[in-house]
Amino acid sequence: MKQKIVEAALEVYRDKGAKFTMDDLANKLGMSKKTIYTIIPDKRTLFTDMVNYTFDAIKRSEEEVMQEPNLTTEQRLRKILGVMPDQVAGLDFTQLYSMKSKYPEAYKLIAERLEGGWDLTISLLDQGVKEGVFRPINFTIFQMVYESSLERFLNGSELEENKINYMDALKQLVDLLIDGISID
Repeated sequence: MKQKIVEAALEVYRDKGAKFTMDDLANKLGMSKKTIYTIIPDKRTLFTDMVNYTFDAIKRSEEEVMQEPNLTTEQRLRKILGVMPDQVAGLDFTQLYSMKSKYPEAYKLIAERLEGGWDLTISLLDQGVKEGVFRPINFTIFQMVYESSLERFLNGSELEENKINYMDALKQLVDLLIDGISID
């Protein structure tokens, strides 16, 4: 039931942003708010659960990429850095910044999850260097550029002002990073 509520909350979030109400969620689910509150005590917890669900889905998608046969190291790295599972496709991640003041626990969790889990990416970078498809680079700098770009996507207004959606920006970022280290 909790997963059903979180998935519905993501859909409502997709439509209404972070300002959706628990009434909106209850209507989407066809159940009472009281029932929702027996499973998820408050909206702060709901947002934290939504963040965990999203990043867990991303990690599962990364694992699926690693299982895909016939991908080169470069193709795997591109997919890993730009992975967006179906469950969260279409979410406007730029709206997440609005959570910073109202839902600081969820926002902090976003930052932690973005900064963690780099082992797979680093191993792909290292493998690409060993294979001679990537030039040797400082992996920490690569990680910092990627993370700070995502942070700017989330915190800045440039994407919205320039009518660039998050997924297009992410794809361009990944292309810049990978093309910048690729040996042709």
